[in-house]
Amino acid sequence: MAEITIKAKDGGSFMAYVAEPPGGKGPGVLCIQEIFGVNKVMRDIADYWASQGYVTVVPDLFWRQEPGVQITDQTDEEWKKAFSLYQGFDVDKGIEDLIATLDHMRGMSSCTGKVGTVGFCLGGKLAYLMGCRSNADANVGYYGVGIDEALDEAKNISKPMMLHIAEADGFVPPEKQKAIRDGLADNAHVTIHTYPGMDHAFARIGGKPYNKEAADLANSRTAELFKKALA
Repeated sequence: MAEITIKAKDGGSFMAYVAEPPGGKGPGVLCIQEIFGVNKVMRDIADYWASQGYVTVVPDLFWRQEPGVQITDQTDEEWKKAFSLYQGFDVDKGIEDLIATLDHMRGMSSCTGKVGTVGFCLGGKLAYLMGCRSNADANVGYYGVGIDEALDEAKNISKPMMLHIAEADGFVPPEKQKAIRDGLADNAHVTIHTYPGMDHAFARIGGKPYNKEAADLANSRTAELFKKALA
């Protein structure tokens, strides 16, 4: 596996981790980071989707603040840094960088053309926004934070979208979860799955909230969507 360089729309460039499928060619999965950067968790997720036949790319979305962030969820110091990066993150620029990544992926010789996104935490919201602002072929968000603040953009969703919501998410309380469900209820492109008793980051392997049963279920649902939408 290797890194590639992607040119930003407004100048400059940023790095991305890329994992190629065993067959050397396949549809694309644009994997969108949590607030910990392109760390081992995200690279392992990319490797997993590559093993399933997808050209998978994880762009460094914190490059405008600090290139190459790779921290974990294991110490208070790392959490403090992660939240600082999150608070300083420009969502609109982040979407621009994701669209640049999407365009780059479609130009890769190993990519068949169709590309879906999958994001976690911060990336979950960005995957939702990619469904609203880009022409990605499918978009999946895991426990996205802040989706309730962007429901006015839902009218632009025209491709398959799946949202995985953790019922006991400490960052997305019940009233915000209800707003998301109500706000997207009439959109035929959107499927929402709620995981009873699960906390934020239930699919983050190695994290305290990790739950294998719920994570496996969510991942299987994502795989089914990608299989249909990206074939």
